[in-house]
Amino acid sequence: MKKYLFTLLASFIGFSSYSQTVQSILGQDIKQGEKLIEAYFTPMAESFGAGLNSGWYNTAKPHSLGGFDLTFTLNTVIIPNSAKTFNISDGGGTTYTSTEDEAATIFGNSNTTEMTYDIGAGINNPKFDMPGGFETPAMPLPMLQAGIGLIKNTAVDIRYMPMLNVGDNINVNLFGIGLKHDLLQWIPVAGDAIPMSLSLQWGYTNLNTELKIDVHEVSLNTKANTINLVASKRLLMVTGYAGVGYNSSTTSFSADADFELSGIKFEEKVQMDFESKNNLRANVGFRFNITLVTIQADYTFSEYPTATLGLGVSLR
Repeated sequence: MKKYLFTLLASFIGFSSYSQTVQSILGQDIKQGEKLIEAYFTPMAESFGAGLNSGWYNTAKPHSLGGFDLTFTLNTVIIPNSAKTFNISDGGGTTYTSTEDEAATIFGNSNTTEMTYDIGAGINNPKFDMPGGFETPAMPLPMLQAGIGLIKNTAVDIRYMPMLNVGDNINVNLFGIGLKHDLLQWIPVAGDAIPMSLSLQWGYTNLNTELKIDVHEVSLNTKANTINLVASKRLLMVTGYAGVGYNSSTTSFSADADFELSGIKFEEKVQMDFESKNNLRANVGFRFNITLVTIQADYTFSEYPTATLGLGVSLR
């Protein structure tokens, strides 16, 4: 299985012809090759995780029984400069080296980086190019979300996005489910006296991504979870809200084979799991209520900041 993974890497980066490479790759070189792939794609996985964990709420107050809302949100993840390059020595170790210190990630500039695969002393070490990126300053994730009120001041939310093209090389679709539960109802007397709403919110989203790197098609599957403590206060038509919470996300990478390297074809599926990403988050926002129409805007502070805009209808 490992030799197929390296074949994938070689296919991505345009390995120069070297007919014996696949058969002679050592195990530790393959593991380093995995790190090189991960370093290139990790910012996409992390940005998707941040976007998926945003936009779940625009108030801490759950719907009453039978109340509902239907909201379109656009979560725009701002790509930090630190996510546009990776350190070559960290990704390639001493096996895949370059005269450059850094190379572009999938969100970096479009310039390729010449690399060398260090097979050993006295051997004509092959050279290859790490691909450039898409030069992406931000990653938008639109989605449609519906919520309905249940018993005990609890609401359930469902979010969905059909297969959608993002740019020329990326297609995404998603499904998610969330819950919001009022906490003050469990505080006798004091709960009714507190002039605000306070809820615990949880959300899970599964995102499938298909992208094209050169002529190769790969898939990323991101599973994101978030849990938040949310407070809000309504004054006339405006609801202000804020939340603090915890994000986690995991991403798997796969590609159907049918790759060729120096005339050798491999037909086995390649799959690997990236390290999970966990971090704290905080956000602030406001919602305008105009009869049944709601307009929301908020900003999430985290490693990958996210701006959310939403438009919907809400009843009870």
